[in-house]
Amino acid sequence: MVERFAPLRDVGGRGLDVLFVGINPGFMSARAGHHFANPANGFWPLLHEAGFTPRRLRPQEDGRLLELGLGVTNLAARATASVSDLTREEMAEGAAVLAGKVRRWRPRAVVFVGLTAYRAFARWLGARAARVRCGEQPGDLEGARVFVVPNPSGRNAHYSYREMRAIYRRVARALGALSALAGSATGPARPPGVRASRRAAARRPPPRAARRPARSGRPARRAGAR
Repeated sequence: MVERFAPLRDVGGRGLDVLFVGINPGFMSARAGHHFANPANGFWPLLHEAGFTPRRLRPQEDGRLLELGLGVTNLAARATASVSDLTREEMAEGAAVLAGKVRRWRPRAVVFVGLTAYRAFARWLGARAARVRCGEQPGDLEGARVFVVPNPSGRNAHYSYREMRAIYRRVARALGALSALAGSATGPARPPGVRASRRAAARRPPPRAARRPARSGRPARRAGAR
């Protein structure tokens, strides 16, 4: 009997700093209902060590990426044991859907997680991507800068974990996710969405209790004080 899975929920929306695009969910992620859920996959530790997230998130916390201005989706929706199980038609259909998401969400950057995902999308666009390398790609996608990072799957024998981390860090630095590498005198690294979140917080009015003027010369009571 063939096991069937519900489509993995996108983590995305308008105003993203970075949208990460995987190729398609594996069975473990599909069962868990969260992105990059296989413990052998290095996606979550790499995001943290590169400076995109202030701590290592768990797959079950993928929704919290939005708090940092980050999102994640897949090129193809169907879960498979291997990328080779996907058809070209599925990837072309997924590329069209992805283009629509980017058009609606308008992220500042799109980061393809894996050369296979990027090549499939470029093929749908009619572009040649046979010799593509990781890093920033020429041109843009609906105004978004385009990057490629290695597939962090444990099956990827083309890059060591150290090499992957270096590439993820270069992309993070190019996007302003790193104020500097760890140990810099400028302080800890901040992901791009943190700055946007703090600007949004600064625009919000203070709590009502904090706006009340003091009465009869008494200092205003702190919000939540009893």
